[in-house]
Amino acid sequence: MSTETAPAPNRIADLALDELETPPLSLHQLAWRRFRRHKLAIFGAIVLVLLFGYAFGGALVLPESYANHTDTTLRLQAPSLAHPFGTDTVGRDNLARAIYGGQISLLIGLTAVIVETVLGILIGALAGYYGGFLDSLLMRITEAMLNIPEIFLLIVMAKFFGGRIPDYELFGRTFSGSVLLIVLIIGLTSWMYLARIVRAEFLSLKENEFVLAARATGTSNLRIIFLHILPNSIAPIVVSATLGVANAILAEAYISFLGLGVQPPTATWGNMLDSANNYLEAAPWMWFFPGLLILLTVLSINFLGDGLRDALDPRSRAA
Repeated sequence: MSTETAPAPNRIADLALDELETPPLSLHQLAWRRFRRHKLAIFGAIVLVLLFGYAFGGALVLPESYANHTDTTLRLQAPSLAHPFGTDTVGRDNLARAIYGGQISLLIGLTAVIVETVLGILIGALAGYYGGFLDSLLMRITEAMLNIPEIFLLIVMAKFFGGRIPDYELFGRTFSGSVLLIVLIIGLTSWMYLARIVRAEFLSLKENEFVLAARATGTSNLRIIFLHILPNSIAPIVVSATLGVANAILAEAYISFLGLGVQPPTATWGNMLDSANNYLEAAPWMWFFPGLLILLTVLSINFLGDGLRDALDPRSRAA
């Protein structure tokens, strides 16, 4: 015979009243709750914070002059307490080189994605909102760009324009002109997928009631595009931009490894791999550490992108 007693009526009423008084979660709170459930995304975000702290905080400890200092008596030394990442072919400390190379690799990824995102949003928004001839023209251009292999285009443009842009000074540092070139090349050859995503979002949203109401009140097309439709399309744009950073870092590493990317004296993780090409067995530390940093960065960004996709999806379960 069960000895359990039923809850008192007053207790049930209190619980029901508490549930009614609990305020509903906002969209940001729902997104944060979904994001927290994605353990790999949390891991990726933590690793990215550590990588940015290493690349930009490390510059406060090791000056750039030390990273570029050569001492042939220390060439190709294995990792030690004095040089945790070992030294390269001219005796430079690989730990310091990886710090300043990481700054350039991460900045290339971020700035290239800014170029990619701006172009993708503009072209996709105009094509999706106005439709007709403009849509057909912009989509034919997009499809033509998609038919050209991106890596092939990167190699050709880097080879053609390489060495024609002079070095420049920024924040007291000397940067190779190839940094700006690589940013523009990656940004100008990576916007097509985002443009198609934005176009699809605009096509599905432009006939919604809130857009029709905005038109009825005399709101201009530009305000409708950028203040009404675009904010409601931000989720796929954020996810695409996040993953685009990883693709840009990989693209820079690829062409730098071929000797066509960022040129010395500016270091990147990619051209550090290029300098280790002839020492794969004799000095494995030269490629292991920059390769590991690239791997961790790309994996972390992909994990973060997956988490943002789930968090920002309005159809995702909010449990």
